Amino acid sequence: MHNHQEAYVLVLYYSKYGTTREMARQIAQGVEQAGVTAKIRSVPEIASVTTQIEPSIPAMGELYCSLDDLADCAGLALGSPTRFGNMAAAMKYFWDQTATLWLSGALQGKPASVFTSTGTMHGGHEATLLTMMIPLLHHGMLLLGIPYAEAALSSTQRGGTPYGAGHISGASHDQPMSADEKKLCIAQGKRLGYLVLQLQAGQAINTHI
Repeated sequence: MHNHQEAYVLVLYYSKYGTTREMARQIAQGVEQAGVTAKIRSVPEIASVTTQIEPSIPAMGELYCSLDDLADCAGLALGSPTRFGNMAAAMKYFWDQTATLWLSGALQGKPASVFTSTGTMHGGHEATLLTMMIPLLHHGMLLLGIPYAEAALSSTQRGGTPYGAGHISGASHDQPMSADEKKLCIAQGKRLGYLVLQLQAGQAINTHI
């Protein structure tokens, strides 16, 4: 078990156009404002047999996540673009390889939250957040949303939901994040960071309950 000096929140994302990556960095900022280290990691594209296999280190963006990065985290923020109400295939592929962590209970009792980016207001982002929670529940994680105590949740004209942070990126995925969207990302990260600190201080959830 990490002590709070060593604990980190893993901010794990997949991003096609860069918008989910920007959200990840905002959430990481919130985590660190709470006094916890944030480790940002991504997942690679899925390569079909007819395409060239990608290098193990990406040409841009954050390093690819290892199973050890996930197993050793004290908390998790998981982000993906919306794909028909689900996480992108690249992220799903990563989670499909986590059976060993499920068997060992490596993630049980650890706090987690989810975030997503989509092109249009009714493009399925809330469904994506809800379906992204399902594998985390199977792993025994503790899910956090965003409470309405966050004023930006009521004022946002674009992304941001009680299920997790969101960004509406526009049909061409080129719309910058709004002030409210950024506030909600940071608030989500801070909430995650503060709960990690509370758990690290000896209030860990009994995994046998």
